[in-house]
Amino acid sequence: MAKKLAFDKVLFAVVLVLLAGGLVMVYSAATTGDGGAPAGFRHPFVKQLFAALVGLGAMAVAMQIDYRRLKQPAAVYAIVGAILLLLVAVLFAPPLNNSRRWLFVGGLSVQPSELAKIAVVLFLAYQIDRKWGRINQPALLVPCISMTALAVVLVLLEPDLGTAGILVVIAGILLFLAGLAWRYVAIAVSIALPALWFLIVRVPYRRERFFAFLEPEQDPLGSGFQVLQSMIAVGSGGPWGLGLGGSVQKLHFLPLAESDFIYSILAEELGMAGAICVVALFGVLFWRGVRAGARAPETFGRFLAWGLTSLIVVQAFLNMSETIALVPTTGTTLPLISYGGSSLVTTLAACGLILNVSQHG
Repeated sequence: MAKKLAFDKVLFAVVLVLLAGGLVMVYSAATTGDGGAPAGFRHPFVKQLFAALVGLGAMAVAMQIDYRRLKQPAAVYAIVGAILLLLVAVLFAPPLNNSRRWLFVGGLSVQPSELAKIAVVLFLAYQIDRKWGRINQPALLVPCISMTALAVVLVLLEPDLGTAGILVVIAGILLFLAGLAWRYVAIAVSIALPALWFLIVRVPYRRERFFAFLEPEQDPLGSGFQVLQSMIAVGSGGPWGLGLGGSVQKLHFLPLAESDFIYSILAEELGMAGAICVVALFGVLFWRGVRAGARAPETFGRFLAWGLTSLIVVQAFLNMSETIALVPTTGTTLPLISYGGSSLVTTLAACGLILNVSQHG
């Protein structure tokens, strides 16, 4: 058994810097000065601070327990089964904003689709570890594809195309890193692209959002409003920004300023310098996460760290790309920075597991 070392202090510091910066930006984006934000405990900053404390507790627990306990069949199937049950239960929850993504328990909300991301990574890492050397055989591909497809279908029923797409991408990354043959990659792409197009054009609001991404100027006060206001915010920041709290676009011009489009507000207030710093921090997180996985003593730890790192970084760059209209808007949040309790707690728990792996290099 490998000797347990100190955790990766660089990765730990990056996580804390992103978390602290996110809390500051949530406070700034949600505080408009005109009484528009809820007061007291209902203020987004207070709720985000509470989620941060819970998330730090989850990260501390994830760092302390030996991650290798998670590759026991009983642990894997219990965790994955519980999360799949939550994904089913949320479909019967009351709708909110025309979707069923949240379960409300004792005044708190839980988003099972966030937990599904960790479940898919955990299950795939477990299967790859058990069946290493049989990567291109049905013994590995059938359970991995079945589990991912089941989670994706349940998430699509909420509906949440952004999270479903992230699940597919992360599963593809892990199987590719495990040695998936190029012929299977080609088959997967040939199936995924038409399926994605079908999911977009068959749903009116997705179709509208996609064509707004292509030509937002055609409907500047309707479907193209979010995209245009986001780019105005980013462009208004210039090199050094308007100063913390100085955003104009958060004054009811840019919807969801503290969640989906918080990177736009960050770029407006902190400028290109601040925006590049955030990109650099996620770059360091990616480097240290990959490094932790590469040094893991066995296959399970390697793919657990790589999967969770890819999950965080892929979602981060997807969100940042949306704010500058490089990809259509999907509603994904910026990990560790955007407002959203379930996302924050889940991301911090994932960071804790990566840090745990880093202790066993």
